[in-house]
Amino acid sequence: LWRSLTHQLLLTTAEATHAMAPSVLNTTQARGLSGPSARRRGEVASHHASSNGRSFFGASVSSCRPRRGGPNRRSGAARRQPVKPVAVIERPTVEPESLKASTRSVLAIILGGGAGTRLYPLTKQRAKPAVPIGGAYRLIDVPMSNCINSGISKIYILTQFNSTSLNRHLTRAYNFGNGIRFGGDGFVEILAATQTPTPGGKDWFQGTADAVRRYAWLLESVRIRQVEDIVILSGDHLYRMDYMKFVQKHRETGSDITVAAIPCDEKRAGDFGLMKIDDTGRINDFAEKPKGDALEQMKVDTTILGLTAEEAKEKPYIASMGIYVFKKDVLLDLLNEKMPTANDFGSEIIPSAAEDLRVQAYLFNDYWE
Repeated sequence: LWRSLTHQLLLTTAEATHAMAPSVLNTTQARGLSGPSARRRGEVASHHASSNGRSFFGASVSSCRPRRGGPNRRSGAARRQPVKPVAVIERPTVEPESLKASTRSVLAIILGGGAGTRLYPLTKQRAKPAVPIGGAYRLIDVPMSNCINSGISKIYILTQFNSTSLNRHLTRAYNFGNGIRFGGDGFVEILAATQTPTPGGKDWFQGTADAVRRYAWLLESVRIRQVEDIVILSGDHLYRMDYMKFVQKHRETGSDITVAAIPCDEKRAGDFGLMKIDDTGRINDFAEKPKGDALEQMKVDTTILGLTAEEAKEKPYIASMGIYVFKKDVLLDLLNEKMPTANDFGSEIIPSAAEDLRVQAYLFNDYWE
């Protein structure tokens, strides 16, 4: 029964295909083609439809596809023109208001050497910035994503403790293809802790400032001669931020250093390094995890930084986020000339610099951990 039905179906298909030959010829005439050329094309189509078939279960199955040179082929004048390649320029991911601060003149340094002892055993075989989060992501992806979405394409990452997992992830996840996507000058480079023949070069990184100082020679290279400002970031924080708005505020105020600050209430204030500011937002005092009366003395009017009166009443303290913007020349001068033995930004470089340089606070009133 199945063979009989299949045979009948194939015979019906063959009859329908034979019936297409006149319609092909009519289509040729309808297109305005006439004379011997049209007749020859119609005859070719008819012959092709009626005799050029394949045998299947004893029935002749004809193909309705016209041969090359058949009625569907147009004259040379009407042939399809070759497709010309068109360059596609990616739309920038930076907000329009952030474009005022040129991203080409900004470089980011991410400090990715944290041992993460409080997260043990998660950090038994990896650095804290390499701890997985949200499935396939790592903590280091947070500042990396913020950089890329802010338009910052020059990125150095300093590593030290248990860096194998972190190095592997960065190598696989961030390949800028020689910077083509960012105009030819973007890069992501890992700067590992190393020993050098310089004085003190046999020791590992002694702190955040010391880590940057060891690679300060890169900041003076011709390769990044157009860089004016350097953003110092931590590789193990959780937040979302447009760094170019941060840089733009730094430039508008003419600051030498700008410190990102988050408002907080009295309950959390004692866990952070706190800052005091004047009426212009300039930082004039620091206190590292103050308690009691010392904590009370660190209260400030946070409406100066943009909070409402109600928010300022609930959050009268501002804490340093450990995120900074330096003028490049200022950073190099502090690390190499003025404070060559200082090892930490938060407890040494920033408080001392605030005495004679313009150190400004930048409010970040959003989620941060």
